[in-house]
Amino acid sequence: MTQRQARLVFALDATASREPTWQQARKLHGELFSAASETTSLAVQLCYYRGMAEFHSSHWLTESDALLDQMSGVTCEAGITQIGRVLHHALDAGSASQPIRALVFVGDACEESPEPLLSLAGQCGIKKLPLFLFQEGRDATTRTVFDRMAKLSGGAAVPFDASSAERLRQLLGAVARFARGGLKALRDSDGAGDRLLLEQLEKAP
Repeated sequence: MTQRQARLVFALDATASREPTWQQARKLHGELFSAASETTSLAVQLCYYRGMAEFHSSHWLTESDALLDQMSGVTCEAGITQIGRVLHHALDAGSASQPIRALVFVGDACEESPEPLLSLAGQCGIKKLPLFLFQEGRDATTRTVFDRMAKLSGGAAVPFDASSAERLRQLLGAVARFARGGLKALRDSDGAGDRLLLEQLEKAP
């Protein structure tokens, strides 16, 4: 049962632009799943989009092996981003008794109009659903949109760089702790990733 479990949505851009680094990045995605498996108090749902309109979401899972099994069959397909669909899904997936504590998104592009995304990010902020947006690559426009979405939601935007695997491991572990216990859990842990995430979160208005 997951009645009292904190819930976290982990969403991935699986469009073709990510294919060159997908295998390497997938190993890093698994770090969140490993962090989630440290306790049964966190349930994670894997979501991804690819192609022109394909969107998938898993059941709520608490074991890293089950999560990794879900991800192992994901391959990249050419298409456009569906970040708005991810946000709508996360907003609809929670309930008063089982709220979504955080949404983690990993992607390299934003091909949608910013205004609807910013509106949805604001709705996430009202629902206390922070967005943790990990950007692969250096697209400046995407970074600007991700930064604004993160601030509106009360979350953080962080570069996703496969060359800094240890930093990403620390940050994903911190996100999992935040989903379970909020800012207090980050302060109590005081690890490197927890301090980095706290710094980002405390910048939020």
